[in-house]
Amino acid sequence: MPPHPIMFDQKDPLLLRLREIALALPEATEQISHGRPVFRCGRMFAQYGGGEKGTRVRHDTALLFIPDPGEKAALEQDGRFFVPAYLGPYGWLAVDLSADGDWDEIAELLDASFRQVAPKRAIARLPSEPEQA
Repeated sequence: MPPHPIMFDQKDPLLLRLREIALALPEATEQISHGRPVFRCGRMFAQYGGGEKGTRVRHDTALLFIPDPGEKAALEQDGRFFVPAYLGPYGWLAVDLSADGDWDEIAELLDASFRQVAPKRAIARLPSEPEQA
């Protein structure tokens, strides 16, 4: 089976900003999976770009993340957020970064997602409150 085509531009300014925030988290790494950048700390906590569940709509500048369980319902009511294809059934949500310039909020979403999958030793290295981007 041929590899997935690359579906992002390494010089994309939104990806560069997202990468800066995600890779500042303890032990975070980046790799390409299914043609898109994914951020991991053991397990995947974020992906850049993806489709919308139930449609063929691509959001190449979206952040896919695992929402904090206590905030998921509120995020689902916010029109900026959508359920991503493939990862949506596992509780993930997404927000298109091209429509939102609130990088403090993006940093908080990444922090919450990271805290749900990272090992305890990595979480222990985080400040108690997420840093502002």
